[in-house]
Amino acid sequence: MKKIQSFILALSVLVLPCSVLAQEQMRMTTTETAGTISELGQDTIVVRSETSSSPIRYSSTKSTTYVDETGAPVSVETVKSGLPVTVYYTRDGDRMVAEKVMVRKTTTTTTENPMIETKKTSTTTTTETK
Repeated sequence: MKKIQSFILALSVLVLPCSVLAQEQMRMTTTETAGTISELGQDTIVVRSETSSSPIRYSSTKSTTYVDETGAPVSVETVKSGLPVTVYYTRDGDRMVAEKVMVRKTTTTTTENPMIETKKTSTTTTTETK
């Protein structure tokens, strides 16, 4: 009987921390923000959000991934100010830690057909008779 009680006690000591850790991980949610990069540093990403006038500062880590819209990896060296991005982040206390940065395509508008200007001229001839 003592062996069973010891086994149950040992098992509960092992299981209890795992359940607390699992509950903590379940509370961690990922949120996203879309905007344009205004500053990119070694461990900081500053984004001007499409919904907020103030820039939002995120912490980046070695595990922060950079991808394109298809999910393909993007080299961090190609990411620069002015690019539209969506930042997926989690809160760690008062810090927002970027988990994934999706670089969106930039769009430009061009005119394929240039405007054609048409000019009309007219000639008037007058003759004088004597």
